[in-house]
Amino acid sequence: MCGIVGVIGKSEAAPVILDALKRLEYRGYDSAGIATLDSGVLDRRRAVGKLSALAEVLAQNPIKGVIGIGHTRWATHGAPNETNAHPHATKKVAVVHNGIIENFRSLREDLEQAGVIFETETDTEVIAHLCTQFLERGLPPADAAAATLAKLHGAFALCFLFRGAEDLMICARRGSPLAIGYGDGEMFVGSDALALAPMTDRVSYLEEGDWACVTRDGAQIFNQEGSPAYREVKTIAVSSVLVDKGEHRHFMAKEIHEQPSVLAYTLSAHLDAARDRITAADEIDFTAIDRLNLVACGTAFYACEIAKYWFEDLARLPVETDIASEFRYRNPPLSPNGAAVFVSQSGETADTLAALRYCKAADQKIISIVNVTTSSIARESDVVVPTIAGPEIGVASTKAFTCQLLVLAALAAAAARQRGHLDADGEAKAIEALLTAPGKVTRALAREDNVWKVAHRLAQARDILYLGRGAMFPLALEGALKLKEISYIHAEGYASGELKHGPIALIDKDVPVIVIAPRDALFEKTVSNMQEVMARGGKVVLISDRDGIEEAGEGVWKSIEMPKVEPIIAPLVYAIPAQLLAYHTAVHKGTDVDQPRNLAKSVTVE
Repeated sequence: MCGIVGVIGKSEAAPVILDALKRLEYRGYDSAGIATLDSGVLDRRRAVGKLSALAEVLAQNPIKGVIGIGHTRWATHGAPNETNAHPHATKKVAVVHNGIIENFRSLREDLEQAGVIFETETDTEVIAHLCTQFLERGLPPADAAAATLAKLHGAFALCFLFRGAEDLMICARRGSPLAIGYGDGEMFVGSDALALAPMTDRVSYLEEGDWACVTRDGAQIFNQEGSPAYREVKTIAVSSVLVDKGEHRHFMAKEIHEQPSVLAYTLSAHLDAARDRITAADEIDFTAIDRLNLVACGTAFYACEIAKYWFEDLARLPVETDIASEFRYRNPPLSPNGAAVFVSQSGETADTLAALRYCKAADQKIISIVNVTTSSIARESDVVVPTIAGPEIGVASTKAFTCQLLVLAALAAAAARQRGHLDADGEAKAIEALLTAPGKVTRALAREDNVWKVAHRLAQARDILYLGRGAMFPLALEGALKLKEISYIHAEGYASGELKHGPIALIDKDVPVIVIAPRDALFEKTVSNMQEVMARGGKVVLISDRDGIEEAGEGVWKSIEMPKVEPIIAPLVYAIPAQLLAYHTAVHKGTDVDQPRNLAKSVTVE
């Protein structure tokens, strides 16, 4: 998972940057590089593999300058090789980048038509050439960077270095975190406080949409509207940064806000966007499989329930979903040509591991989707598909869940392609939709203030219902689970169409009903269910896009607007308000958000 470091220092920058990058090794990476300014001229060194390879390159061919930027790369667009390694540069600008640029293809086509020749397969090179184009039109560096940022769609963190500007770095954050460190006549930029810890204990965090001009004298920060903005400089205890919450009050909040970044990393591992190909299923022959069993516990089980819709609809592949703790006790018959998929954040969930061994004894193809690739479940699987969510400290799963969904969606699309239900154009469209996920999640997170207001009212309830149709039904179950886990409010999720088969008896003015409903083919039926609730005095909280909210009309108690999304990523994006509602409701109630009572992060006993 990519890391960024920038330094305007008093001594040679390269050794300082290399040392800071080492503190980001926990993120994982496949290449690394550093660019500096020496007498105003850009220079860079890059290497594939571990930072020791970059250190060897620097030892053999040193790079000078007291200002520089560095990067550890987890390949997104383009293979992990030296050509695709960051920083990417022209003669005028060098840039390092975390995240994904959704519209890189159209930008690249425009630049190529203008005569630009590309050397790499990456989306990042587009940024360097686009910024260069603005510089060549006579714009000063800050204006050129601002104009470049205005052209970019997606979730990203960036840091620029400019030829001839030995007292300037420009950095920006949209979706991916970025911190600015303040020293004595020195300034620093980093993906997190851990990278900056030995250099300074004074840090400010860029907020969503911010960009900054960083010089030795400090940082001038601008918000997403381009207006000057103040971001508090905090003193951080160096000993605490290994478990740093950043600017957030709880780990759960930090992990919710990390989702644009980690989803980009997950995409980078399982999609070859430059070739319109899903690589997640390279080791799986879905044409030889006639039935899938998806098995998991808790939140991971709800990810499986959502994936059932994808596999059956897109790939026409029959799917059974099972709670791991029940699976083997019903002694299920398994198809000779079947495969079993086991989903677990830790890879050590006892019930899931026992279910895996049951399937393995029945000669099933064993596929695991895990966050820890050295775990027991991973070691006992035929195929391991990592989620790459990074460490998740909060007990209530957030980023691990959305990364699981992204992997499952990619696998379902790949299965559809293999089985002849998606042609090459269909696969390309699925990839295009998946690539928008980090950016759409960023837009969903921008609605947090509205969610906070709704949560303040929900905190007064004793019972809450969640409703959803199609793939939103399992998400309703997950939303209810999140609320129960950390706020201790009784909550239940139901399929919207089941409301009149019993749960409607619970409806009164004191029971809020949260309806998760993008404006899709099922929306009209959901509106009918909402009318039934409102006719009985129920308070409806509608989570939908603008079209859905407008169509629902008057009578909705509260609404939370989401961006318009493609159906395949709707559950990922709509998971965000469900998580935020639970989080802010719990904060309002004063519960222990990160370590809720009676719960453990990993359940390793049956």
